[in-house]
Amino acid sequence: MAYRTAGTFGRSFFMFAIAIAALIAGGCASKPSDNVMIADARAAVVRFVDSDPGLQDWVNHAHGYAVFPSMNKGGFGVGGSYGRGVVFERGEPAGTTSSVQGTVGLQIGVQNFAQIIFFQDEAAMRTFQRGNFEFSAQATAIAATAGAAKTTSYEKGVAVFIMAKGGLMAEASVGGQKFEYQPL
Repeated sequence: MAYRTAGTFGRSFFMFAIAIAALIAGGCASKPSDNVMIADARAAVVRFVDSDPGLQDWVNHAHGYAVFPSMNKGGFGVGGSYGRGVVFERGEPAGTTSSVQGTVGLQIGVQNFAQIIFFQDEAAMRTFQRGNFEFSAQATAIAATAGAAKTTSYEKGVAVFIMAKGGLMAEASVGGQKFEYQPL
């Protein structure tokens, strides 16, 4: 009986599947201490403000915000992302959070990015904290580039900014993002 390989495409797909599994497994690795997560989140806010100084007004005036310093995303037809973060209320750490996203559609690649979700008022923040918060396929995130903060507004009490950190992802997909919250 002759052994046949799946060809270049099959090997590439297999290697990509392994990379996605490693990416997701890395996101599920042991949880860092709350103090480390808070320091990472504060440093991420500084990086966001450095990329767009107008974001400082969002930080100063939002009722609260969730900061995900590092989220990993990957996909090949089916994709997903995972990240951990810290929720701040009136500038002080209030809890930790995690995000899981699933997508289906035309997509290929891996990417690492940071994300901040601003909550306009107490009602929007409490919805997030109760675990009733999801982004649908229609939700949009604004790239944190110079001037973006001035032209962005809240939608249903929430505004989302992202900052690419590395990798390359091409996609035209739909999906949703779910969050969990744990008070400190």
